[in-house]
Amino acid sequence: MNRSLLVIAAVSSLGGLLFGYDTGIISGALPTIAGQFRLADTGQQLITSAIIVGAIAGASSSGRMSDGIGRRRAIIVAAAVFAAGAALAAVTPEVWTLGIARLVLGFAVGLAAQAVPVYVAELASPARRGGLVVLFQLAITVGILAAYLSGYALDDGWRWMFGLGLAPAVALLLGMLALPESPRWLFTHGHPEAARKVLTRIRPDAAAVEAEIADLAAVPDGHRPDAATIPQGSLAALRARWLRPALVAGLGLAIASQVTGINAIIYYAPTILGDAGFGRDAAMLTTVGVGVVNFLMVAIGVRLVDRLGRRRLLLTLLPVAVLCLAALATVLMIQPAPQGPARWVVILGVLGYIAGNGGSLSVVVWLAGPEMYPFEVRSVAVATSTLAVWVFDLLVSLTTLSLTSALGTTGTFWLFAVVNALAFLFVLRFVPETRGRSLEDIENALRDGSFGAMR
Repeated sequence: MNRSLLVIAAVSSLGGLLFGYDTGIISGALPTIAGQFRLADTGQQLITSAIIVGAIAGASSSGRMSDGIGRRRAIIVAAAVFAAGAALAAVTPEVWTLGIARLVLGFAVGLAAQAVPVYVAELASPARRGGLVVLFQLAITVGILAAYLSGYALDDGWRWMFGLGLAPAVALLLGMLALPESPRWLFTHGHPEAARKVLTRIRPDAAAVEAEIADLAAVPDGHRPDAATIPQGSLAALRARWLRPALVAGLGLAIASQVTGINAIIYYAPTILGDAGFGRDAAMLTTVGVGVVNFLMVAIGVRLVDRLGRRRLLLTLLPVAVLCLAALATVLMIQPAPQGPARWVVILGVLGYIAGNGGSLSVVVWLAGPEMYPFEVRSVAVATSTLAVWVFDLLVSLTTLSLTSALGTTGTFWLFAVVNALAFLFVLRFVPETRGRSLEDIENALRDGSFGAMR
């Protein structure tokens, strides 16, 4: 693999590390914050969900921003906002200013979640695109794991937990200043020579560069007769009938990645395990295990997504998630406060679910949109998918504690098992295989109607 391309993917994926850290840190910080500020369930859910509200705002503006100023500059803006939010959260004197800090961090998360995968997908070669884009998700899991370890090590020091997020934000900001812009963005914004220069840096030879430039020149743009009145980056552009198969697949995966329950575990694992009879230390150690397994499965996914394929990875691992959730719910139904071997079944069920869901949906969700959506609408379509992620993440985070109160821990896990089974059926019916295809090939398949037949 070209070393420059690997450096570009690694540096930009710091946005994923910040995404994971700033969303995951609330798990360890929340019990102390709740005690210090005397927060009931509603207050805890609001503080947890503030970052998601900010992410919705960030995702809503990310499409136009990355189209207007470029993918690279959009990531630079996200890095600066990450730094500001981390600093504010670390010194906040009151709970409402902590909520504002979480909103600010959320805006950066929403922006990075759109800009980074698009940026990397547009720079990567078809053979390496899957693994390089999934580095973003791998970085998210590293961030979540770092957040869990910080929560366990720092115990009551929640201000330090938030403040540690300042270091990777500054690293991302400085690193992106040295990286190039997306060649596809440069080419479509009237800078073909600049695009050629970037491609020369990241492709193996001149023939590959010229072939890619020719592919870019051959793709129809937004000025063709049937799209002349639709401005690039406009939501109206998503109404085109030929785009619908990609939108159904992309939006469906975005929604499934949240409603299948993984973020409910990430945000509330200590609380849910506490309700099942685990002490604080045991719950926090299991939560660290969740982070480790999540990281390992995404690391494996980085290798498998280009070898096994996106669709096959989903269809192989989602049934694992269903079976683990069903086993977990069955044990809790028999022993609401499990002891002895039953406790180990609960722990292994949680970790197995994380392996099945995190190794499939979490791996593919940030890759699917950037490679399935054509360039003409890529920014706004990925922004729409990102918005769907955060809207449904908000729904999950606002209802998880209330759901476990209403259905019990057992009923909640049964519900997630059913939803994971429905996600499997959705993939089987609507999600094509895009492994090894260039972005332009995928776009041409959409235009000629053969997108749904890609298996």
